[in-house]
Amino acid sequence: MRKAIIYFGLALGLLFSSCQKSNNYLPGREEKRGQWFEPTPYGMAYIKRGSFNIGPSDDEINQFTRAKTVSVEAFWMDDTEITNNEYRQFVFWVRDSIARKLLGETYTDFVITEDQNEVPLEKPIINWVEKIDWKDPEMKLAMNDIYIPENEQLTFIKEVDSRKLIYDYYWVDYRQAAKRSNSYNYETKKYDGVVSNSDGEIVPIENRGTFLMHESVPVYPDTLCWIRDFAYTYNEPLTLKYFSHAAFDDYPVVGVTWKQANAFCNWRTNLKVLSNKRSNETPAHEFRLPTETEWEMAARGGLQNSVYPWGSYYARNDMGCFVANFKPLRGNYVADSPSTTTTMRAGEFDPNPYGLYDMAGNVAEWTNTAFFEAGYETIDDINPELQYDAKTDDPPVMKRKVVRGGSWKDMAYFIRTATRSFEYQDTTKSFIGFRCVRSSFRNDMKNR
Repeated sequence: MRKAIIYFGLALGLLFSSCQKSNNYLPGREEKRGQWFEPTPYGMAYIKRGSFNIGPSDDEINQFTRAKTVSVEAFWMDDTEITNNEYRQFVFWVRDSIARKLLGETYTDFVITEDQNEVPLEKPIINWVEKIDWKDPEMKLAMNDIYIPENEQLTFIKEVDSRKLIYDYYWVDYRQAAKRSNSYNYETKKYDGVVSNSDGEIVPIENRGTFLMHESVPVYPDTLCWIRDFAYTYNEPLTLKYFSHAAFDDYPVVGVTWKQANAFCNWRTNLKVLSNKRSNETPAHEFRLPTETEWEMAARGGLQNSVYPWGSYYARNDMGCFVANFKPLRGNYVADSPSTTTTMRAGEFDPNPYGLYDMAGNVAEWTNTAFFEAGYETIDDINPELQYDAKTDDPPVMKRKVVRGGSWKDMAYFIRTATRSFEYQDTTKSFIGFRCVRSSFRNDMKNR
């Protein structure tokens, strides 16, 4: 009897052990893996998966947009908008990469032509260790192509030509690859479908590389937007200093197109991938612009029926003070802040329950979602998204992207969590910025 109890206990132990060991994916292969852990990305807040009603609040009468219940997976979101200082790092990286390529034609120390085993590389890569002396006359001569031509110089200072700061990158069009007509034919050993390439041309699929799309994006913000957006306003000081002056380091970047925001996300992803390789970590999801539903769920902060991100029906707190940077009192721009009439330093007001700042006001924010009036009736109810990669020659109506959050120049209606607006993806505004998100497997993988 005692032996039976022992054997029964051993059997239960083995059964329990086999149920817990889910890391043996292949028969006969023994792997020792610890519990997977996803560290908190710097400067980001965690938005757990959930469902909510996207659409107008109860007090809004809107016969064209109906509320819809949707479910969204977990993700990380920047706790503030991308600031001038953060975006400037991107601009400087592009500047330095172009400068190093030019210097590599004269100084071999700026390029790497062999790998660690002294095997020649097919294509030389940039050496980021070697320092650039921007004051050295000989180096300036070698980098002459990056500077403004003499006949266009407005001052006697040799300046970098911002028009030449172009970021080239590639991305995979999974939506075209997922079409059944574009599937790989195992009988003929080839692809039979066609795709629309980056230029909008319909081309046959030669191989997997056909789904790789190329983007070439000028990265310097449009600082003239401060003058262009307001015809009868003196905004020249902001045009000259807002992006470049250190006093505005922590202010949200503006004057960036939708494509420039996507280019920043790609650059940030590549930095993270490089960091993961150096530390031998599992690659993380890519940084990207939020979908419209992700943005609204994050803005609500877990409060289902909140009109504003702070959970109140009013734009003032119990002391009568405004709690966001917007256009109050029919144009009294200093009523919400005595120190500024336009943008404010990011994170000046209290965060919402998720720890996100400025989800209402300050600057409106690009999302990844294409804007259509009947968008809510079109989207699915799980991870809803409506994408369209508009080409240069597409009509303007196809270039509309959803903009959320309202800005410093908008009245209270536009800073509501449910209010949606749009802007054209190839335009720049002095009141539109962006923040990044990153999908998360924290809930899915934590206890496996």
